[in-house]
Amino acid sequence: MMTTETRAPSVLVRAALAALAAGVVLVVVGALVSGSPAAWGAVVGTLIAVGIFAFGAFTVDAVARLLPAASLMFALLTYTFQVAAMALAFVAVSSAGLLDDELDRNWLGGAIIVGAFVWMAAQIRLATTARIPAFQTPSEGGAR
Repeated sequence: MMTTETRAPSVLVRAALAALAAGVVLVVVGALVSGSPAAWGAVVGTLIAVGIFAFGAFTVDAVARLLPAASLMFALLTYTFQVAAMALAFVAVSSAGLLDDELDRNWLGGAIIVGAFVWMAAQIRLATTARIPAFQTPSEGGAR
């Protein structure tokens, strides 16, 4: 990388921004269509989805940089953690009595589903189009 080049944001940051943008759209649509509980449900759903996916993706990325051999095992462990964290988030929101009073259950679930799909689609698209060299070509000066 040359010193004059600017670094583009990482794939994970751009995927998180895409999911947040989709969440903002859902919040606006929810507020216009169904009112305040729908908008708050979409806000909470978006924050749950982006928070859980971001934590998992950034930790897997950190482990893959430090210990590449352990990245698959850690990715599977992180997936299990994400499923458990999503279940705990639903239990916490439900037991707090927020569903159907302050938060619309359908918009909360819809925001989580949309956030998950947008995150995955953006991450797959950005990762497959990223120009990451698999090897370095030998320099011309050292050729024999």
